[in-house]
Amino acid sequence: MDTALAVGIGLLIIAAGAALLTWFVRSRLVLGTTEDQATYRVLHMSSLATPALRAGLEAGAERAARHLRDLLSVPALALSDGTSLLAWDGTGSDAHAQHAVNHAQGTIRDGSTSVLGTSTVTCADPECPVRHAVTAALTTEDHVVGVLTAYTGSRPSARLVRAVEEVARFVSGQLELAELDRSRAKLAEAEIRALRAQISPHFIYNSLGAIASYVRTDPEHARELLLEFADFTRYSFRRHGEFTTLAEELRSIERYLTLEQARFGGRLEVTLRVSPEVLPVAVPFLCLQPLVENAVRHGLEGRQGTGRITIVAEDAGNEASISIEDDGVGMEPERVLQNLVGEGGDHVGLGNVDERLRSVFGDEHGLVVETAPGAGTRVSLRVPKYAPGVHAT
Repeated sequence: MDTALAVGIGLLIIAAGAALLTWFVRSRLVLGTTEDQATYRVLHMSSLATPALRAGLEAGAERAARHLRDLLSVPALALSDGTSLLAWDGTGSDAHAQHAVNHAQGTIRDGSTSVLGTSTVTCADPECPVRHAVTAALTTEDHVVGVLTAYTGSRPSARLVRAVEEVARFVSGQLELAELDRSRAKLAEAEIRALRAQISPHFIYNSLGAIASYVRTDPEHARELLLEFADFTRYSFRRHGEFTTLAEELRSIERYLTLEQARFGGRLEVTLRVSPEVLPVAVPFLCLQPLVENAVRHGLEGRQGTGRITIVAEDAGNEASISIEDDGVGMEPERVLQNLVGEGGDHVGLGNVDERLRSVFGDEHGLVVETAPGAGTRVSLRVPKYAPGVHAT
């Protein structure tokens, strides 16, 4: 009986040992080596700080400071723009935060990394954990825009100084991306303003003239056209969102064509074929309207008799395929090139739209123009159904 019990206990010990070994091996596979774990920690802390920094130094300093301090494993960290303290995280805030701007002045002046000792980082408390500091410059386009200051209780090692410089370089990279985002947003707004400036005068004069012509003969129709005009201009002059849905863009185009049909009478025929699957696709705001207006202005105004415009939006797998075609007078291919590159072209926003599509979706998604004198014009484009950073608002 004792032998059997001993054997049983032995087997249990062996099983427990095997289970422990299995757990240890699996944990090593999942967590990796100590170096791997340190790398994962750095990447994780960096990812937490990134969204705040992409909002800009002033807007994101408070939210990013804690993650940057954890990244450096220092008692305290400050972010300053040279004139004011933007964020302080860690211990000693009451005693030292007011001096953080002064600590940053040398780096603000020449962009160099500085190591500050107890003569500069003073503290009356003998137990104070903040007695030394390392300052590193935050730069965008080679201009110092701020300072990252890491505080320690002992003289900083060469490894910590280098770590502070690397973290400052990471922060600077995110701030440059934030500047790029702001510049891109301003450029997009400027391009949209340019389109509005080109489209609006021509369209407004013609629309109001067409509406006025119906005021006496058909006041109810004039009222309907006036409402269409109001809805169209409200959409065209909206202030928010670089992108919209294909459904909204096409709805605005329908209003535009309703007004143009009132002006042309029976001379303008419109065919619209749209697959429901592509209606939610996000497209750059006012990317189709200029193409349709060109079809009316340059395709139909110069021809005799009735003209037709055909707008097609189809499902093409991962993309939406869109085309605007007219049976008007057409043009020389050389003129198409002039309009696309902006060299004296007279087509409303053609180059603008082409450039916006390429910048958002890539060069393979620019405009394709097929035309010849007397053969009409067909402008087509392909838009991805899903693209990173492209969301209708």
